Amino acid sequence: MSLQQDYSFRPICLAGPTGSGKTACALKAAEYLPIEIISVDSALVYRGMDIGTAKPTPAELAAVPHHLIDIIEPTQSYSAAEFARSAKTLAAEILARGKLPLLVGGTMLYFKALFDGLSELPKADEALRARLDAQAAEQGWPALHAELARVDPITAARLAPNDAQRIQRALEVWHLAGRPMSQLYAEQERSSGVDWPLISLEPQDRAWLHRRLDQRFAQMLEAGLVDEVRRLRARGDLSLDLPSMRCVGYRQTWEALDANDFRQLAEQGSAATRQLAKRQLTWLRSMPQRQVIAADSAQLELQVLVALQKILRAHGPA
Repeated sequence: MSLQQDYSFRPICLAGPTGSGKTACALKAAEYLPIEIISVDSALVYRGMDIGTAKPTPAELAAVPHHLIDIIEPTQSYSAAEFARSAKTLAAEILARGKLPLLVGGTMLYFKALFDGLSELPKADEALRARLDAQAAEQGWPALHAELARVDPITAARLAPNDAQRIQRALEVWHLAGRPMSQLYAEQERSSGVDWPLISLEPQDRAWLHRRLDQRFAQMLEAGLVDEVRRLRARGDLSLDLPSMRCVGYRQTWEALDANDFRQLAEQGSAATRQLAKRQLTWLRSMPQRQVIAADSAQLELQVLVALQKILRAHGPA
């Protein structure tokens, strides 16, 4: 069954915390609607990171067109602004093909960039970062935090004195743009955001989600997560300083390999995943436009399909 002849399509977003069933709902909906999926996931962009990201299987990728998966190496970075630009372009192309763009994922910063717009920040400068690293090695990150407080007190106030990654980025932006990061964000053009509908999968019972996340991480370990991270380490060009290796599950596995001690890995990985889900739910609850569906509903996939149909019906005929 296809509704392509009955409705004109518009991009629709399907969000939720990790483990809430987003992928299964999207794939089921694609059996009834001509969907192309745009991934909204900052971990799925990396090639070679499959088990720990719960990447769709080759069969799932073949069944439904997917976008923004396996697009960069783990050595590279991919910003929220880059995502927003790519997602808008892809959505327009999918609509032009007469298909429904469904944006599916749990990276809330990506959704925020899409809905609110983000100001353009300077790209990373490796030489400048090296100089900042050298300065930090000599003086300590609290000293660089104090320097940031002088040039960008608003950003410094929300960062811990040892938050190396964010202090470095804020100072990098200051040096490259000549203006504080907080000012650049304040100048962002909200008109560049979109008003696409947002369906949010949120569990009524938090314990239900925790059980799923514990089981999910255990399954990743059984599927070979440790070996996957071991292969990534063997490349020789990756470290915990990179955003890719700081992804939940990968950081904990890398540290277990460093210590050659895996006794706490399942517990640590599950705890980190639960913390991620908590942050995702906090982000979602700050988005008043969302339509909430209980992720722990026995009829979740059907409810999502019905919600998609209602949105298309409200959008009107072509």
